[in-house]
Amino acid sequence: MKAVKVTYTVAREFAEKNNQNIQAFLEEVKAIGDHGMRYHVFLAEDGKTFTHLSIYNNDASQKRFLALKTFLTFQQQRDENLESEPRIEALNLLHTSHAVFN
Repeated sequence: MKAVKVTYTVAREFAEKNNQNIQAFLEEVKAIGDHGMRYHVFLAEDGKTFTHLSIYNNDASQKRFLALKTFLTFQQQRDENLESEPRIEALNLLHTSHAVFN
């Protein structure tokens, strides 16, 4: 299992478009129906700092996700509107109240 946390801040005027781009790639994730990934996005109180938490059961699920056209479009547009560079952290799961993957 792999877990990755990415936090970044976009320009205030781009925050809503960033949210729409996130919704687009998450819709594609849902349509694919890959049960080997979990993806969560959080928005900070400032309304422009986003935190993505992705969990992959295997490398194939992560590669499939990273190749999605909607995700690549999201990344490109996000990178053109950053106020702070993305901070990428690999995480190791220690404890959970529920199974992440069944």
